[in-house]
Amino acid sequence: MSLREQLMMQSGVVAFDTAASTLPATSETRGSAQAYQQLKMHVHHTIIERVELDKLQRLTPEQVTRELGQLVECIVEEEKIPLNEAERRRLAQDVHNEMFGLGPLEPLLADPAVSDILVNTWRQVYVERRGRLELTDITFFDDAHLMKIIERIVSRVGRHIDESTPMVDARLPDGSRVNAIIPPSAIDGPLVSIRRFAVNPLTVDDMIRNRTFTPSIARMFEAMSKAKLNILISGGTGSGKTTLLNLMSGFIPADERIVTIEDAAELQLRQPHVLRLETRPPNIEGKGEIPQRALVRNALRMRPDRIVLGEVRGAEALDMLHAMNTGHEGSMATLHANTPRDALTRLENMVAMAGFSLPIKAMRQQISSAIDVVVQAARLTDGTRRLMSVQEITGMEGDIINMQEIYTFKRTGVNAEGKITGYFCATGVRPKFCERLAAFGVSLPDDLFDPSRRFDA
Repeated sequence: MSLREQLMMQSGVVAFDTAASTLPATSETRGSAQAYQQLKMHVHHTIIERVELDKLQRLTPEQVTRELGQLVECIVEEEKIPLNEAERRRLAQDVHNEMFGLGPLEPLLADPAVSDILVNTWRQVYVERRGRLELTDITFFDDAHLMKIIERIVSRVGRHIDESTPMVDARLPDGSRVNAIIPPSAIDGPLVSIRRFAVNPLTVDDMIRNRTFTPSIARMFEAMSKAKLNILISGGTGSGKTTLLNLMSGFIPADERIVTIEDAAELQLRQPHVLRLETRPPNIEGKGEIPQRALVRNALRMRPDRIVLGEVRGAEALDMLHAMNTGHEGSMATLHANTPRDALTRLENMVAMAGFSLPIKAMRQQISSAIDVVVQAARLTDGTRRLMSVQEITGMEGDIINMQEIYTFKRTGVNAEGKITGYFCATGVRPKFCERLAAFGVSLPDDLFDPSRRFDA
């Protein structure tokens, strides 16, 4: 049976819904999407047979769009495929995406509501919207189709993926972070995870409106940043650590020299004097790796006023602590941890990875003198992100690092819509760093730490 006959056998005049690509999937839409993928691949291959791609790539984007639109019209007319005008335009756009973009993923990348794109083999694509996972009707044609898209992503940033190196981290031109893993490490087929890059990063007003934190906490963050406190932001995956780091880095004065170090560049600092460094994995021969630790050491030679480390995950923790303890005040970093106390324990473990057998007490003294504040973020079960705790490190008592909580979020229950309810409040403790704030000409009113003031979330 021909492709045209298969399409005609579908119910109605239109054999598939070309506008359904961002809708939640049903068995009916998935079948329709698969038929559409088949048609798209057929038209794509027909175009490749008829045109010289080298000549097409020399045209302007507008000329390419026009030429492809005309070719699609010809093919649809010749094969009498039942499509209306809107569907033909959509087909032409999707064929363009197949040839020059990321194929079925392009509509999702164009949707500002999508924060994560999760490709679970060629058969299934999930997205995250407003903290909730949704199954879409988008599919790829087969494993080879998905592999072609993965190779297009990684080749743009000079990376490589095959059976000998089946895992890769990359980044899209807009800054979105991509992780891909293929067989033999991925048993059922290629897997892709894309963490979307916010073109317009969230502002303080956005975070307050979303009830991530309160105006009082925002005011305290600004004061902490201006007074050059060393800040560690901890939280689980997807809890908003990088968003918080981006926001707090935005409070750094414009006349300071900032060096950022990341695995994949995500921070969007607006200051004029920002130097961005990025790690590099080893090449296919196992050479050429540039780890975070090497970049932290190099950053110390670049006369930075502040060092902002995207995420601490290994031996670079020791170099970061040395930097914070030797004049690079006001530095910031994130790490994965479930509580502020866990964050310090993880930091100890990472310092040990550097290969130095420091006594526990000496290691903890390094941490307590380097880190001033630990900020804990979390993504709750309803998909919302909240700042859960702000804790100050006040020094050592014996072998134990002392911490005191300044602000906290208290959960009270779940409402009828399934949303978690609670409130932000101060603990009543006035932080010791208020003396440092005063030395920098920054003052905070006493009522900012009044425990009777509650902010509902």
